[in-house]
Amino acid sequence: MEYFIICSVAFLISGLSLFSGFGLGTVLLPVFAVFFPIYIAVTLTAIVHLSNNIFKFILLGRYADRKAVFQFGIPAVLAAIAGAKVLFWLSELKPLVQYQLSGYIFKITPVKLIVAILMILFAFIEIAPRFEKLSFQKKYLPLGGILSGFFGGLSGHQGALRSAFLMKSGLGKESFIATGVAISCLVDFSRIFIYSGYFPSIIKSNSMVLLMSAILSAFLGAFIGNRLLNKITMRVIRLIVAILLITIAIALGIGII
Repeated sequence: MEYFIICSVAFLISGLSLFSGFGLGTVLLPVFAVFFPIYIAVTLTAIVHLSNNIFKFILLGRYADRKAVFQFGIPAVLAAIAGAKVLFWLSELKPLVQYQLSGYIFKITPVKLIVAILMILFAFIEIAPRFEKLSFQKKYLPLGGILSGFFGGLSGHQGALRSAFLMKSGLGKESFIATGVAISCLVDFSRIFIYSGYFPSIIKSNSMVLLMSAILSAFLGAFIGNRLLNKITMRVIRLIVAILLITIAIALGIGII
């Protein structure tokens, strides 16, 4: 069942995220979190996210704006390393609360609680009408890199902030997408380097085949999205996704997941 759910989500969101306001990591993280501990879920999501971004970069990388990548990407990489280290530290902390319900024991841990709060926050950001119009001047690109990179390293949520800061950079449609993909690749490389401490746990969890299946599904979704999706109305889809994110985040935060 987890193969079908995760691969279907990876395929669908990878295609839609090429032109939409929400990203693959935003949706895939809570899906992985249903089946794996949160620190493994974040790492698996990051690997799929990076693989998918590399594929997108091959398709669109020639349109990337090098200046914007440098101004935004360097601060983002450094902040992503810091965010990933915070995730690593949080995952080592003991549960805050432990309770029993219907014969089952549930634990509320710091890392799950923080990631749940961030999921809810970014879910609201995704559907807030005001945020759709939010943008910043080009001089704030380094600040955007810091914020986007840090939250990318901590929970994988980097796309919404990155888009808001790049929106006023004077980039065309193809350049906007390609520049965001290039920056995302840099952030993913840096945070996966820190997440590498979790690789033994991933191998032990026998999730390598599932990981490769999700990566291939995301590749296929991006390929089809690049061919077929020129413009799509995302409002209803984003609302549904946000509701699902909030629901899963609450379950994660109270220790059910």
